[in-house]
Amino acid sequence: QVQLVESGGGLVQSGGSLRLSCAASGRSYNIYAMGWFRQAPGKEREFVAAIRWSGGVTYYADSVKGRFTTSRDNAKNTVYLQMNSLKPEDTAVYYCAVRSNSGSYLMSREAAYGIWGQGTQVTVSS
Repeated sequence: QVQLVESGGGLVQSGGSLRLSCAASGRSYNIYAMGWFRQAPGKEREFVAAIRWSGGVTYYADSVKGRFTTSRDNAKNTVYLQMNSLKPEDTAVYYCAVRSNSGSYLMSREAAYGIWGQGTQVTVSS
């Protein structure tokens, strides 16, 4: 069974930074891309960022462009989300997810991802 272990969440003041990590482990599997999503209280889960495993092409939601950066370490099967200039509206539970194949879904679609982490809380105080 593939597992995703997230870390790095916490409480930070507005304007601060955090770096989330997500490590994949378990049986053999294919990673086409890894994505980050978030869910704020009372809201739907939304796409944040994604990175293709081969080539490192990245995708971002408009709300985080220029502030968040996703990267990966293929040798460690780990993806990172560097979050700078955080705002209170970034407060949410952040999830990482694995996409195993290219398929027809856009990278921003939850349905494109088959394996999800447990989530890590990010709280930005004003």
